[in-house]
Amino acid sequence: MIHNKSTLPAGRLRLAAVLNEAGDVVRIDDAQSALDISRSEAGKLVWRWMKQGWLRRVGRGVYLPVPIEMLGSSHVLDDPWILVPGLFDPAYIGGRSAAEHWDLTEQIFNDIVVLTSRPVREKSRRLQGIRFSLKHIGEDRTFGTKSIWRGKSRILVSDIHRTMIDILDDPSLGGGIQHVSDCLSNYLTSRNRDDAALLGYASRLGNGAVLKRLGFLAERHPDGATLVGSCREHLTKGHAKLDPALDSPRLITRWRLRVPETWVRADDRD
Repeated sequence: MIHNKSTLPAGRLRLAAVLNEAGDVVRIDDAQSALDISRSEAGKLVWRWMKQGWLRRVGRGVYLPVPIEMLGSSHVLDDPWILVPGLFDPAYIGGRSAAEHWDLTEQIFNDIVVLTSRPVREKSRRLQGIRFSLKHIGEDRTFGTKSIWRGKSRILVSDIHRTMIDILDDPSLGGGIQHVSDCLSNYLTSRNRDDAALLGYASRLGNGAVLKRLGFLAERHPDGATLVGSCREHLTKGHAKLDPALDSPRLITRWRLRVPETWVRADDRD
């Protein structure tokens, strides 16, 4: 026998309408829009569904629908990326997480790196068993991203060139300078390599240390010669560290870059 959906209880119909509007992540605004009710009423309704077990709260005003087969379980999230827009927008996924997405690395990390224009009080947050590593950036620095779809959720991720610039700007986002160097090696041999895009993003970001690190690392790669020349042409004054997290006593004068002893080669002794 086929049942028309109008025979369902009114509460279930309203929930279905909200889930159809919201997709993978439910917010109070979704309930307000789908049901054409006040925000106060929508908030009370979402709270009631949460208490009944149909939704699980994962952040302030952000909920996940709980599949029937998962009721009573704390594990309801197949793809944690879908949480990022609701929790951190305006934001994008970047750093080592984006490096994995663009096949710049085969390493698997246990966190998701998010760059957000929202105030960041804690650099690390754990939600639904997932650790989010957060960095605040100004809205004027939110460029070089691509929209991707995960389920019904539209998510921003740094494109491959912005990913490289971000981890050169802040090596901690890339898992440390050695991993950044490994990612750059893969970038330089990738069919998606675009030196003009890379240098353009570096210029737009405006951190002179990026070109110093990029030139220094590219100099060590057989396919890096053209980048080396471009970086030298735009070298800024002052000294930077190869990786701010590492003790860097040695100065490579041609790059105005301080590096750890382990990064010094014979031809660096200038």
